[in-house]
Amino acid sequence: MQDLRIGIIGVGVMGADHAERVVRRISGARLVAISDPDLPRATALAESLGEIRVIEDPLALVGDPSVDAVIIASPGFAHAEQLMACLENAKPVLCEKPLTMDTESSLRVVEAEHKLGRQLIQVGFMRRFDPEYAALKQLLDSGELGRTLLLHNVHRNKTVSASFRSEMIVRDSLVHEVDVARWLFDDEIARITVHAPKPTGLVAEGVLDPQFAVFEMASGAIADVEVFVNFQVGYEVRCEAVAEKGSATIGLGVDVLTRRGGQWGGVVPEDYRARFGTAYDIEVQRWVDATARGEIDGPTAWDGYAAAAVCTAGVQSLQEGRPVEVELARKSEVLG
Repeated sequence: MQDLRIGIIGVGVMGADHAERVVRRISGARLVAISDPDLPRATALAESLGEIRVIEDPLALVGDPSVDAVIIASPGFAHAEQLMACLENAKPVLCEKPLTMDTESSLRVVEAEHKLGRQLIQVGFMRRFDPEYAALKQLLDSGELGRTLLLHNVHRNKTVSASFRSEMIVRDSLVHEVDVARWLFDDEIARITVHAPKPTGLVAEGVLDPQFAVFEMASGAIADVEVFVNFQVGYEVRCEAVAEKGSATIGLGVDVLTRRGGQWGGVVPEDYRARFGTAYDIEVQRWVDATARGEIDGPTAWDGYAAAAVCTAGVQSLQEGRPVEVELARKSEVLG
């Protein structure tokens, strides 16, 4: 079979990482085009990876007949227009989170895809592809520990840019744990409360970091999340599931535990690419394989919409200092 010809929109840190991944580690696919408003950066990347076309207009990339499928790694505010273009051109797409920046536009994307009669959109919630998260999901679904009651999550970054504001912590960081909770519980989040303790002194005035969120699931289960994006130490993601007959924890980093010089410990990675590199490889490979079959093998547009709805309520909770109900359309009414 002919390799899937991929175009990538947005070649910042994430997009460039995906470009290198497609060229060097993914089978059954080849990178044929990239697009980014920073033309010098896009050109330099294209030259470093071989004969890759640079298409200035991202919508032109989507419509180009030499592009079979698209990876969207542009800023979230651009996703709605680019996703609609992918649907109009019947191009399968792997869209990095968030699906869109708000509930209304996310729902429009879901409805537009549904009208086509086929699923084309996969959302880049890569934790589902991480071997540790996958093993945790398998364990909880097996029933060996009984019913899952609680989830405790930690999500810490070493640093983020000065432009990363309080609302972005919810929409761009917390959103991962939103999807984790929905996935592990196989349930929707009915209510969210985002607490803002006294912030670290290492951020700009007005930025609320860290944050602590509580998800109340429709079933009555509860998940909590600490998000701290200026942790200074490194990138750290943990999850503990507490069930009726035991608990399970991932993300402890015990695979590289060392003892030397009278000390013991390990290495805290600098950023997400080290912690979730394997997850991204698995995610993109499975997306390519599924696309070749005309299928989706991962989080859907609905998952992206549901996460956007929770984050919209989360931003409101952060601003108003109270629990906020999640307004979610009935899936049966939207998708039939």
